[in-house]
Amino acid sequence: MAHVLSETHDGVAVVTLHDPERRNALTPGMVDEIVDLFDALEDDESVGAVVVTGTPPAFCAGADLSHLGGSEREGLRHIYEGFLRIGRSPLPTVAAVNGAAVGAGMNLALVCDVRLAAASARFDTRFVQLGIHPGGGHTWMLQRAVGPQAARAMVLFGEVLDGAAAQRAGLVWRCVDDDRLLESAEALARRAADGPRRLVRRVKQTMELITSLDDHGDAVERELEPQVESMGEPEFRARLAALRQRINAE
Repeated sequence: MAHVLSETHDGVAVVTLHDPERRNALTPGMVDEIVDLFDALEDDESVGAVVVTGTPPAFCAGADLSHLGGSEREGLRHIYEGFLRIGRSPLPTVAAVNGAAVGAGMNLALVCDVRLAAASARFDTRFVQLGIHPGGGHTWMLQRAVGPQAARAMVLFGEVLDGAAAQRAGLVWRCVDDDRLLESAEALARRAADGPRRLVRRVKQTMELITSLDDHGDAVERELEPQVESMGEPEFRARLAALRQRINAE
């Protein structure tokens, strides 16, 4: 049985972790499905953005550590690939956190470009409470998302955030009613999917690279080449002409 489902509407692929009995915990088999699916989505010209969610009642309850195999180190690296592959995707990604996001499940949400949360969502790092060190870049991603104090409150002191608290902390972009989560996530993703596919992927790449720069001037130079290149694209000229036509008609 497939443990990762996917369907595409209007340029947005909705990827659903589907193992509710394990609360969508990451297993090696599920990880392989995620990797294969994202390879296919990125090759599909009809897909412009991706929403990642889980079959209720959870978003992702972390990693199933009972299937690591003979080498714990390599087994963990395999599990990490479940969220790292999503994080490497050139497609814009939105996490629709519909329930518990625990440990590696939080990592899965953190690698996405934008996170939306249902009011009933729960963000629970839980590593220390389980007696295990955080992994997969958890502390690095979380501190970048919410700052050192909030990250330490969650990791060291076991603070659990619901959807509204996650929004206040800056962990999610928006908290919405449970029954509006997927609709809101798809609507947000569709804005990216409606843009020129090649351009959107290039902009995401630039935004990732530019975070390592300290100087505004360096950022200006880094953006100049792709901006000039985009101005030569037929899609830019067509959209600019359409805009001018609308302005002249007003």
